[in-house]
Amino acid sequence: MKKTIIALVCGLVAPLAFAQTSTTTTEETTTSTRPSTTAETTTSTTYEAGTVSTYEPNKTIVVRGEQGPVSFALGTAANIVDAAGKAVTAPLRSGQKVRVYYTGPTEHRTVERVIVEE
Repeated sequence: MKKTIIALVCGLVAPLAFAQTSTTTTEETTTSTRPSTTAETTTSTTYEAGTVSTYEPNKTIVVRGEQGPVSFALGTAANIVDAAGKAVTAPLRSGQKVRVYYTGPTEHRTVERVIVEE
């Protein structure tokens, strides 16, 4: 008798469980709260490859590349790493091959990282 009641209850509940559906709604909204006088600026990261001419820790680095010497101001956010991505603790030497990644226009270059290639 118990088996019959359990079977009937399961038979009545099972169609309700399988009848459920799920709905996913994705809503994309775009808002603009900028004043019409605001200009949108795009920054891209570029690099300069060459050899170190002069280096002052946490101040400046001058790299001699194909275009001639280029000076960069180093901030506290600039990372100096080797080709494997490990931090370099020794000061850079004149003649070392480096790649300096920076953002900003020529007059306001911000160094993001320096990769020592040797």
